[in-house]
Amino acid sequence: MFRPLELFIGLRYSRAKRRNQFISFISTVSIICITISVMALITVMSVMNGFDNELRSRILGAVSHATIAGVGESIHDWQGTVKQAEANPHVRGAAPYVDLQAFLQGTYGSTGTMVRGIEPSLEPKASDIDKHMVQGRWDSLTPGSWNIILGKELAMQLGVTVGDHVTMFVPQFRATPLGAVPRIRGFRVSGVFEMGMQQYDSGLALVNMTDAEKLGELSGPTGIRLRLDDLWNAGPVSRELSRDLGQLYSVRTWMQENSNFFSAISMEKKVMGIILSLIVLVAVINLISMLMMLVTDKQADIAILRTLGATPRSIMATFMVQGVLVGFVGIGLGVGLGSLLSWQLPNIVDWIQNVFHVQFLSPDVYYISNVPSKLEAVDVGWISLVTFLFSLLATLYPAWRASRTQPAQALRYE
Repeated sequence: MFRPLELFIGLRYSRAKRRNQFISFISTVSIICITISVMALITVMSVMNGFDNELRSRILGAVSHATIAGVGESIHDWQGTVKQAEANPHVRGAAPYVDLQAFLQGTYGSTGTMVRGIEPSLEPKASDIDKHMVQGRWDSLTPGSWNIILGKELAMQLGVTVGDHVTMFVPQFRATPLGAVPRIRGFRVSGVFEMGMQQYDSGLALVNMTDAEKLGELSGPTGIRLRLDDLWNAGPVSRELSRDLGQLYSVRTWMQENSNFFSAISMEKKVMGIILSLIVLVAVINLISMLMMLVTDKQADIAILRTLGATPRSIMATFMVQGVLVGFVGIGLGVGLGSLLSWQLPNIVDWIQNVFHVQFLSPDVYYISNVPSKLEAVDVGWISLVTFLFSLLATLYPAWRASRTQPAQALRYE
């Protein structure tokens, strides 16, 4: 005989043709509502993961995973420090840099900006700026060439392009017969990059590190930028490097530099997940209605089962099978359709934009002009679990009502 009995009867109720077709309709509506809510949750979480991943990749493409800075103004033996840092098994690359605050004047405009002196041969080990060149050549930043590479928006503000010249004013004053004047130097624009982030495209210029040291009257780089094998391991690695390098150096991570920004994104995702979970709760209300009507419709069957020796616990489990089955079907369909939609969402959005000639995210306004999507198994797992728990809780009260049925009262008018 089929065991357990509660599962057998519950599945038989699900397969049998009910006398009340309205109950079947409510059951179908419950499955559809759960499917839509799960699909919506998975899709929204995937889009938020996509934007989060896009922002991280763009920010971390210009910002290193960790940075070593000296206690003084510069690091004198930076070659030895780089070798010591790369000896750590978690460090994949290291590159020295010099940061200067400067004022640039171009053909049609002027603005203040951050000037970073780099070694073109080493910088790709720590950042991805070289992969985002839109004009010019990355290897043009040779020592003594006084070439400069600008962010795309910065070049537009200055009104210059490759081959034009800009004047740089560095707030390192020197005494002259006319008084204290800032250091002034002319540069030739040899390249333009576009990271897709305003912070860098409009506020960062790159020069050779030797040229930057001369302008800032420095004897070495101001720091060393590191790329790690796992950016989430930046905290422990920074502590290891601080211990190995000693008190003459300090190590900061990307988490410390951008903690508020990424914390806000993480909090927004959590709040959005909680709010959208209410959609599942609304869908579950239909499940409660369906089970309550089913219990009313099966009063005579419940009474007969009780007279045959079924316990209230067995009756309760029988009707819980109904609700759990509806939840399983809705979750399965929702996960399948939601995963498929999340996978193809960028292509679907592009197709809609091409067919109807609309632009959802204008590149003139937004730095991420596409709709990214990244499906993560963790999100699918917790969405499925939460929906299952809601479905399970929704079955408790109707199943309890069924278990409280009195056989004599239920069969009185049968």
